[in-house]
Formats: sequence, structure tokens, C-alpha cells
Amino acid sequence: MGHQFENEYAQFWIEDGILYFVYKQDLHLDLAMAKEIVKARLDLQDGVAYPAFCDFRGVISTTRYARDYFAHKGSALIKAVALLVDTPKPKIVDFYTSLNKPKIPTQVFTDRESAIDYLKSLQDKAA
Repeated sequence: MGHQFENEYAQFWIEDGILYFVYKQDLHLDLAMAKEIVKARLDLQDGVAYPAFCDFRGVISTTRYARDYFAHKGSALIKAVALLVDTPKPKIVDFYTSLNKPKIPTQVFTDRESAIDYLKSLQDKAA
């Protein structure tokens, strides 16, 4: 499938050992969409685990079921997540990190560079 993919919900690509994931604008994510997004991501990754940069700024809302899916089954082959958001702690992300309790390290950022630096620091520790 190559090292990049785009569908109606997001763009994904792999660069310098990091999976980049950018949601499209004005999304209301439900469980069916979450499953489709995770399937596309896993196809792109082709069995290789990566730390993930996730630009979440285009997401307006998610259902509880979608958040739960992302937090558990949707974290397959992800080493850690840096979530980029517009505000320091939007309610949707707070629900995800505190109620859905993702299985992998998840940090929230409002600055793209800080998010990527975090993921690179994890790569440095693993090397």
C-alpha cells in the first residue's frame, strides 16, 4: 500500500520512523468510522509498530464507542501517541485519556513541534 494513505476521514503517512495521522475537518466520529480508520492504518503499517503523531484538531465529536475502540483495539501496533489539539484539554480528549484509558502512553499537546519532539525522545530511549 506504500507509505501514505488517505480516505474520507484522515491522511496517514510514515516518515522518519513516526506514523503521522491527520484527521480531516469537521468530523463526528462513530464506531464504524473508527473501525475503518484503524483498518486503513494497520494496512499502511504492514505489521510494523510505530509511535504516532495524531492531529486531532479536525474532530468535533466522538461517540463513547469510538473512543473505547481507539483506546483498546485501535492501539494495535502503536508504541505511543502524541495528540495535537487546539486547546489544552478539550473535553473529547479528556474523556479519551481519563475514561477510556488507552493501553499505550498518550500525551496531549497544543504545539506540533513539542508533540514530535516527545515521540522522537521515545525513539532515542529505545535505540
